[in-house]
Order: sequence, then structure tokens, then C-alpha cells
Amino acid sequence: MADLENPHLIPKVVTFLSSLLQRVAESNDSNRPIDDQRISVFHGLTMPTISVQSYLERIFKYANCSPSCFVVAYVYLDRFVQRQPSLPINSFNVHRLLITSVMVAAKFMDDMYYNNAYYAKVGGISTVEMNFLEVDFLFGLSFHLNVTPTTFHSYCSYLQREMLFQSPPSLHSLKLQCFFSDDDSTPQNTQQLAV
Repeated sequence: MADLENPHLIPKVVTFLSSLLQRVAESNDSNRPIDDQRISVFHGLTMPTISVQSYLERIFKYANCSPSCFVVAYVYLDRFVQRQPSLPINSFNVHRLLITSVMVAAKFMDDMYYNNAYYAKVGGISTVEMNFLEVDFLFGLSFHLNVTPTTFHSYCSYLQREMLFQSPPSLHSLKLQCFFSDDDSTPQNTQQLAV
């Protein structure tokens, strides 16, 4: 288990991803009223009191998945948002989307991973809810789970650039970058997703 008191033991990808998703959620909270969005199994009745960064650090500490799973989880979130435009990431759903995307990434990427009941405990939800979230997430992705090395590298680079420049979110909307088409082989003209 990682010692979260020592920030040097937390991979930068966890910090970068949590910062990006926090900004995306806050931007969508202010730019798209919850009344204009489709409610899904990912939405909580209230905003969780734990920050996105603390939640992602908790997942890192207890899930014991590889740091690459967090990049793949980011790819999955981007794909999910692209396929589900009426479900932008916001403060009511970001935590459930995170625990689900990391769990699915760990199952796909790592040789050893925990079961849904364990992830449910880590995420602070019931096992039944975790099961529903996983199924909904997989169908929302159309079971498109493969991530090519090129796509993986592109998302890593985007996260690094995002954190280097730390540009404030635009007034119009904050975007998650999607660099590739569905087959992950053809670069596109930096297609962007409103989340």
C-alpha cells in the first residue's frame, strides 16, 4: 500500500488527472445546469464531500493498480464522454465515473486486480451499484477497451502539457482532448469533446 502522507510516492498521473477532472467538473457545473443534463446511474443525489484529488489518491492507495491504469482510465473517460454527450462530467458524477473507469482499466490492463466488491468499498458505494456502473460504463464505451501504444502516449503527452501550462478553463467550456478516431489508428484534427 502506498503511503499517501508522502506526496513523492503518488504518481504524477494521479495528480495531473485529478486536477484536470476537477477543472472539467467545475466548468461543467457552471456552464451546463444539471437540469439540462441527462441523469444516469453515475449521478449522486448530492456532491460528494471528498475532493477529486483525495478520491483518486484513495483509489491509487487501495486498488494497487499500475499507474498506466490511470492513463487508460482517462482514455476511457474521454471515449465515454464522446459517446455520451448528454452526460458531461460534473461534480455529481465524476467520482463514480472515476472508480468505474479505473476498475475497468485495471481489469483490462493488469494481470492481478480486485473484484467489484473490493472496488465498491474503495469507492464508498455498494457492490450492487458498482456492478450497475460497470455494465453501464462498458455499454457506454460500446466495449471499446483496447488502447494502442500510440493513443496511450498521446494521452500521457496531453496530460503533461495540460499540467505544464495550467491554463485556466475557458469561459465557454473545458475540453477533454480526443486525438484519435474509434479505430485508434488515424490521427484526427484534434477533435475536442465538451464534457
